[in-house]
Amino acid sequence: MDKELLAMLVCPLCNGKLKYDREAQELRCHYDGLAYPIQEGIPVMLPEEARAMDADEKLPTSPGRASGSASGRASGQSGGV
Repeated sequence: MDKELLAMLVCPLCNGKLKYDREAQELRCHYDGLAYPIQEGIPVMLPEEARAMDADEKLPTSPGRASGSASGRASGQSGGV
């Protein structure tokens, strides 16, 4: 997917940023929980064509998720002591 095009695209519902999932060929809006398909290299930015994401898919990935989990565990441990 063209990086310039990706930078211009926003969620048609909330105007938020979209995350490109290369493997699934989708543009994902984590705020609205929708994944817009990319068909033959063309993003289909119609909410009625979007797939509702699972709860797990809506969570932030690696960097944010890892630090969030670590801080959650750390605060949980200190609260229990």
